[in-house]
Amino acid sequence: MLREARTLREYRDVRRQGAHACLLAIQGLNAVEAAPDGVASLPDDGIVRATLVHLTDAVYGATSSPLGRGRDRGLTAAGRAAVAALNARRMFVDLAHIHERAFWDAVAVHDRTQPLIATHTGVSGVHAHWRNLGDAQVKAIADTGGVVGIIFDEDFLRRDGGPRDGAMVVEHLAHVMHVGGEDAAAIGSDFDGMITPPADVASADAYPRLVQHMLDARFSEARIRKILGENFLRAFGMLRPG
Repeated sequence: MLREARTLREYRDVRRQGAHACLLAIQGLNAVEAAPDGVASLPDDGIVRATLVHLTDAVYGATSSPLGRGRDRGLTAAGRAAVAALNARRMFVDLAHIHERAFWDAVAVHDRTQPLIATHTGVSGVHAHWRNLGDAQVKAIADTGGVVGIIFDEDFLRRDGGPRDGAMVVEHLAHVMHVGGEDAAAIGSDFDGMITPPADVASADAYPRLVQHMLDARFSEARIRKILGENFLRAFGMLRPG
């Protein structure tokens, strides 16, 4: 059974009922850029998070993807207004997919009483890649009480000489914790995206293998619980307690 949840209280109510909670999101505000009022055109507050851009540039700013073509890689005036609108409606500003210059522009105008997140990414401290966040970016998100979710895509994660299985995910989780603290690390598999995951953790029912990789890396049970959901739920509670 699936049920929508818009706040942490609703999430916990849904789980107590034995159902799976769905938190609705927009992958790229490109989806609303043609609407007269942009973010304000969304019919209600059912949307919990939104990435400002996706794999192409938008009127809001630049993508980190090589498909981005704009000369100015920052956030536009429309992008700054979109961040303000998301803040006003207490929707997560998701900094996955955004160009580094636009990332810092978004951080500068973001309401610092609300947590920032990057839901699905790798980190350049383990493997340098256009899709991954640098240490300063990880720290900026952590400083707001937000989380960095590690994607399960081999191209973004696998370093030369590194593991070829789900342990590569754990390497990136460990680096997030090293830079931002253990409250900043989360899972962001992107199973619904066009990814190539390590074969041993290629579906949600393989999460026990990921837990074993974390145990092999000597993560404590408390740390594993945080990564598997407690960190995100804490940030969700900061944004929308109920």
